[in-house]
Amino acid sequence: MKSHLFLQVTALAAGMVLAVPGVAHAQLLPYADVSGSVGGSGDDAAADGESGDDAVSDVGGYSPRSKKFHVTPYIEAQQVVTAELSPGSETLTYSTLAVGADANLSGRNYDAGMAMRYERRFGWGSNKVPDSDVISGMARASVGIVPKAVFIEGGAMAARMSAENNGSTVAGQEFGDSATQVYAAYIGPSVKTRAGDVEIEGHYRFGYNKVTSPNAVAVAPGQNPVDVYDEGKVHAAQLHVGTRPGEPLPIGIGVGAGWMREDVNNLDQRVDDKNVRGDVILPIGGDLALVGGVGYEKVEVSHRDAVKDTVTGLPVLDASGRYVTDKSQARQLAYESEGLIWDAGVMWRPSKRTALEAHVGRRYGSTTYFGSFAYAPSARSSLNISVYDSVTGFGGMLNKSLASMPTNFEGLHNPLTGGLSTCVAAVSQAGSNSGTCLNGALASVRSSVFRGRGAIASFNVAGNTLQYGIGAGYDRRRFISVPGTVLASANLLIDENYWVAAYLNGRIDRNSSFGTNIWANWYQSGDALAGDTSSLGASAAYYRTIARNLSATLAVGVNGVNRDQLEDIWSASALAGVRYSF
Repeated sequence: MKSHLFLQVTALAAGMVLAVPGVAHAQLLPYADVSGSVGGSGDDAAADGESGDDAVSDVGGYSPRSKKFHVTPYIEAQQVVTAELSPGSETLTYSTLAVGADANLSGRNYDAGMAMRYERRFGWGSNKVPDSDVISGMARASVGIVPKAVFIEGGAMAARMSAENNGSTVAGQEFGDSATQVYAAYIGPSVKTRAGDVEIEGHYRFGYNKVTSPNAVAVAPGQNPVDVYDEGKVHAAQLHVGTRPGEPLPIGIGVGAGWMREDVNNLDQRVDDKNVRGDVILPIGGDLALVGGVGYEKVEVSHRDAVKDTVTGLPVLDASGRYVTDKSQARQLAYESEGLIWDAGVMWRPSKRTALEAHVGRRYGSTTYFGSFAYAPSARSSLNISVYDSVTGFGGMLNKSLASMPTNFEGLHNPLTGGLSTCVAAVSQAGSNSGTCLNGALASVRSSVFRGRGAIASFNVAGNTLQYGIGAGYDRRRFISVPGTVLASANLLIDENYWVAAYLNGRIDRNSSFGTNIWANWYQSGDALAGDTSSLGASAAYYRTIARNLSATLAVGVNGVNRDQLEDIWSASALAGVRYSF
């Protein structure tokens, strides 16, 4: 309980701290700006989204922009009624008191965004909803320590969702025993500088992730309990030195090294990935280049077994329903890949607003594909696509996704619950190549380490009258564990997740506006006993200014979950609330 409270306070504090001015996101695509920036093989490139706001700008330069300082704290009161449509017909009523803040800060040497919210829910009536605390939101910032050379970057997020029997997560079902909170945060320095013709780039990030244990996750008859992720730490470091084509050689050359270690509390799972590589860039036109790299990598995944009951022989569970780790036994190797890695591809950068990279190669003992595409047709619109491939755990993937989120964004509120969405609306800048949704990383809360492959695409437009966007993705996870242990049932299990989320917000007149959201998720589990799940939700809201700084909200919505092995759940809700902004 103490660690839970500490993490809640930490998430809020991180959000406030990260709102201080910081420099533009300094991480780049692999082989950025045709100068041999930090190379990668998908996990630290496409999956990380390490493309940054400088991804298609000049090396060491910043796009001119006016300074901006916008902070809006608020307090809010809401009344919500939820009617169960299936399988029962209960009607639940609760009240909410909330405090939060939205902020955007930017200038020559800093960039930061924040949308954080804390709410207290009070249930009442004959079918009382349990009182609960909900924290939601995201913060991202980059602080210039040495202008245009050394930065401190960080991020934090919090989300509330429900865990299903196959490990997948569902939004909108927040009141059952499977409701849980997810927290993530990271911080670390990054460097981008030059020594003559040689460019030096690197970063180190320390991340922490926590999933509160749901009271219970319903499972199908004969199904083993899903081991829900508890907490973990992530270390990620990368360094690259290289030259541009023509400075001084006709081709660009570089060398780099990377390290990622993730420690998961559940059964002491560990991922340890070390690699070194060299790369070459061969220009074949003014905006086109062939790129390639070769190196050596060693990846190990290991974990311990659970304590077994001496009488029944069954694994022992703790008070949170998770396996108790048997620390008396040695760590067992679940996966190892060591040897040559390589990739080759093409890079196309016709302007500072457009960047395309596509790579194919070999890693983890098989073929790998990764890449990205970024297009900012205007200062208020952006299209971003990334393809990734990595061996990681839930926390490692969440930290990578959080680091790829933009520092300059607007938080999207779920108009039905008032909470903040796991997607944001990017306030685009020329050359921006950041993701805008965490949906893929949050697809499953299984504790087992996995090889994750997938793709994410998002498009956002932030107009003066209308703001709209859509995100979609595919995530494939092949779980890795030691046969003969309690996690054996997850070994080589393949889960696939498809998702889409869209929003449309707009102004009606001087004193009124509207907001809409729709989302859908299809989770296909490799566990036949767990079965597949699909979820769908939609909401619409009307906002009206009552007086200076005071506004009212009316919202309606519906959401549901279809399950193969368990009963479907569908509900409809209505909300009325008032907000005072300072």
